[in-house]
Amino acid sequence: MISREHAVTKTVELLGAKVIETLNGLGRFTSYLNSVMFWMFRKPYRWHLFFDQMYFVANKSLFIIGLVSIFTGAVFAYQTYLGFAGLGFDSFIGPVVAISMAKELAPVLGGLVISGRCGAAMAANIGTMKVTEQVDALEVMGINSHQYLAVPRIAATVVSLPILSSIFLLIGNFGSWLIGTKVLAIDEMTYLSKIPEFVEMKDVYEGLIKAMVFGFLISIIATYHGFQVKGGAEGVGRGTNLAVVWGMVIVLVVDFFLTSILTLIL
Repeated sequence: MISREHAVTKTVELLGAKVIETLNGLGRFTSYLNSVMFWMFRKPYRWHLFFDQMYFVANKSLFIIGLVSIFTGAVFAYQTYLGFAGLGFDSFIGPVVAISMAKELAPVLGGLVISGRCGAAMAANIGTMKVTEQVDALEVMGINSHQYLAVPRIAATVVSLPILSSIFLLIGNFGSWLIGTKVLAIDEMTYLSKIPEFVEMKDVYEGLIKAMVFGFLISIIATYHGFQVKGGAEGVGRGTNLAVVWGMVIVLVVDFFLTSILTLIL
C-alpha cells in the first residue's frame, strides 16, 4: 500500500512539474514575443541587417525551392492524371494542380523548406552567439539583442516567404504543364484554357497570406529557441532541433485554422 501511494505521489509530482515547466515556457515565449513586437517598429532601423537576411532567406533558398516545386508539380500532375484519366477528366489536371499549388502546396511546402533550412540556421547562429556570450556583449554595449538579432531575421522571413511561395507556384505549375502536355499527351490548349476558368485571384491571395503568417511563425520560433540555448555545443544542437521540429509542426497545425478562417473571409 505504501509503495502504491508513493508511486501515485511520484506521478502527481512529475505531472505537476511538467505542467509548471510548460507554463513557464509559455510565459517565456509570450515575454519574448512581446519584446520582439515592441522593438519591431522602434528606431534605429538596421536596414543592412534586414537585406543581409533577405539575401540569406530568399536568394539562398531559390535552388531548393525550385527543385522541390518542379518535382512537386510534376508528381502531383501525374498522380492526378492516374485518378482522373479513367473518368475522362484528364483536362482538369491543370486547374486541380494550380488551385492546390496556390492555396496549399506552395505556402505549406515552402514553409517546411524554409523551416528546415533557414529556421535551423537562425537558431544555430543566435544559439552560438548566446553560448559564446556575444549576446551579453551586445546588451553591455547598450544594444537590445532582440532588436539587433531577431527583428531583422523575422522581418526578412515575413517578406521573403510570400516571394518564395510565388516562385514555388510558378515553377510547380510549369512542372505540371511539362508532365501533362509533353509526357501524358494532354492537349496543350485544353490544359491551359481550363486554368483561368477555375483559378481565381483569391486562391493566390490565400496562399500569400498563409506564407506571410508561416514566415512570422517560423522565424519567431527559430529565434526564440536560439535565445534559449544553454550548455555549449550540445545546447546549440538541441535548440536547433527544437526550432526545426516546432517550426514544421506549427506550419501544419496553423494551416488548418488559417484555411478555415480565410475561406470565410476571402
